[in-house]
Amino acid sequence: MEHNRLIAKAEIVFSMAVFGTISIFVRNIPLPSAELALCRAVIAAATLLVWQLLTRTMVRFQDIKKELPLLLLSGAASVALATLSYYFAPVLVTVASPLLFQERLTGRQMFCFVMSTLGLVLVIGVSGGAGAGDTAGVLFGLGAAVFYAAVVLCNKGIRNVTGINRTYLQFLASIAVLFPYVLLTGGFHLA
Repeated sequence: MEHNRLIAKAEIVFSMAVFGTISIFVRNIPLPSAELALCRAVIAAATLLVWQLLTRTMVRFQDIKKELPLLLLSGAASVALATLSYYFAPVLVTVASPLLFQERLTGRQMFCFVMSTLGLVLVIGVSGGAGAGDTAGVLFGLGAAVFYAAVVLCNKGIRNVTGINRTYLQFLASIAVLFPYVLLTGGFHLA
């Protein structure tokens, strides 16, 4: 049991380390952010589809039909991620979990909540010296945090869909949201 927990923790650390390198690669790609996000979702969905075909673990509609709304909502909400969301979204999840899942907050969680909120206040600045652009950026970041927290909370409600299938369906939902947006806001620039 302990061995499995160590493997799970190592997998999370590895995936977050890989995820953290995205900016190194996308910084030099001359595409609008929405189009870049769409390309990433298409590549990820295609990769997961190939994996499912190779491992014969394709998602079956009858297995997911009860949880399909949560899957689609979490996939659509994941489109709105931004840098600040990774810092404040866990705070939102901590606050929402007792209300939505009747989970009890521990002293450690309360401490982390207070420290994260304090950190956000310090990042935003309490002096009022931020310009209109800074304020808009902070508000967009907080909006992204709400969507990121929605993804986490939706995922907590999905119990009968495996991780790979869940991720695949969420990427499909992201594609469904991003494709018309990119098409209507500037088109595609893949050349």
